[in-house]
Amino acid sequence: MPPLPVFRKFPARETIEGAGVRLHRAFGYSQLPLFDPFLMLDDFRAERPEDYLAGFPWHPHRGIETVTYMLDGRVEHGDSMGHAGNVTAGGVQWMTAGSGIIHQEMPKPVEGRMGGFQLWVNLPRKNKMMEPRYQELDASAIPEVTVQDGAKVRVISGKIEGVTGPVRNIIAAPDFFDVTLLPEISFTLPVRPGYMVAVYGTSGSAGFDTGRKDEISNRTMVLFAEGTRSLDFRAGRNGARFLYFSGKPLREPVAWGGPIVMNTDEELRQAFEEYQEGTFIRKRTPTPAGTRRSGGETYWGHQ
Repeated sequence: MPPLPVFRKFPARETIEGAGVRLHRAFGYSQLPLFDPFLMLDDFRAERPEDYLAGFPWHPHRGIETVTYMLDGRVEHGDSMGHAGNVTAGGVQWMTAGSGIIHQEMPKPVEGRMGGFQLWVNLPRKNKMMEPRYQELDASAIPEVTVQDGAKVRVISGKIEGVTGPVRNIIAAPDFFDVTLLPEISFTLPVRPGYMVAVYGTSGSAGFDTGRKDEISNRTMVLFAEGTRSLDFRAGRNGARFLYFSGKPLREPVAWGGPIVMNTDEELRQAFEEYQEGTFIRKRTPTPAGTRRSGGETYWGHQ
């Protein structure tokens, strides 16, 4: 099977979100609909506490799923459903906002280190107003598979080598892996037919055999074209690590209003009107103390 050709390759761009968090956006609103069913990937790895401690105060979501995956430190979170806790290093929180959640996420260092990613997954029209839910798992719950000598894959969702990730029953049925390669090894990943596929470099470098000697490195986003069913990599002399994500496109209209993503502008208008009026949460739960409903907020992931 021939390797999958590169369709687009670009560096993550710096931006400021939340209450002043400096992060790198790998892709987002400007790339619609290239990554369908995915909407956005933010890289909030940072060395300076002043770049992230302001965090992402109370804000709403509707119509999407947010996936928070931590490498270092932790994210403290709380929401309008009464949940509160921490996503810690190596752990993941897969939140299905559905009809609506109001929450906050506050990055914190552990032993001076903090870093992670948030991936947004679109919900199809028929599921946008589903009941909100969580799947939250610590590092020990995520299996690491040795696929071949020198290649290890942490399986967050999806399946590889007969191992299924612990995040289950996700509407888009995506594959989401954290792949680590030792120096100068070759590695092949299968791609499910009909799925879009992309990788995001987090350390080291790896080439992929497309005939153009393309390479992925830290904070490089690579989107592959439709066509074949495998990705062939060769790690550089310092090895490589990257996030792999793949999903079946929804091919539905997207109306994106910051933290809320629906199918029509009218649905967006209704959602923000409900937020202003205090009727955003369909299942009556207490509104978190400190939540603001006045205009002018800056939300994580605003277009």
